[in-house]
Formats: sequence, C-alpha cells, structure tokens
Amino acid sequence: MILQNFATATSGVQGSALVTPDSLPFGASLPGAIDEERVSAMSASMLSLGKRIGLELARGTVNRIFLEGNKGFGILTGCGEDAVLLVLASETANQGLLMLEIKRVITEIKSVLL
Repeated sequence: MILQNFATATSGVQGSALVTPDSLPFGASLPGAIDEERVSAMSASMLSLGKRIGLELARGTVNRIFLEGNKGFGILTGCGEDAVLLVLASETANQGLLMLEIKRVITEIKSVLL
C-alpha cells in the first residue's frame, strides 16, 4: 500500500519496488511487463556492487545509486539493513522533489519494517 500511494501521489514516479538485500521482493508497484523478481535481483545486486565500489574508491557509505537513461531515471536507495527501494521515474520528473519524496517514503517504510 505504501508503494502504491507513493507511486500515485508523487509526480513523475512510474513505479517502485522494495526488495531484500538477498534479492527477495517485499512488494512492488511496477509498470507493465516489468518482472518483479528479476528487478529485485538486479536492484539488490546493483546496490551491493555500488557499496563495494564506494569503499574501494574511498567515497564512504553509498546512500543511493542514480541511473539516468534517455527514457527516465532509476534510483536505488537502501532502507536500513533490511531493504532496498527502487524508484522508477520519467525523464520529466523534478529530481529535487523526487529525492525529497524518496526520503519521506523511506522513513515511512523503515517505521513499518521495525
């Protein structure tokens, strides 16, 4: 319900998924033919790899991974130790507002996961 509300209430958001670091889906609100299990596995792997790269390059703790394509954005953000949030947004999404809304929904998700 949190993910559906986030996707419908946030301008530019096309979908979202919450997955475990072990690649298991908690829940998703993804568009069209996107495979939830496949996206879960890729999201967890990408955040894990990003964290290792951040350590290797002495960049500290990685807060988020931002993927920008010609058709939109994919933002991966850790939700504590138990979950990874993937947000899909259109190319016209306001990035500043989107980041604020992602912070807000992460706080909401963390309160439910505790």
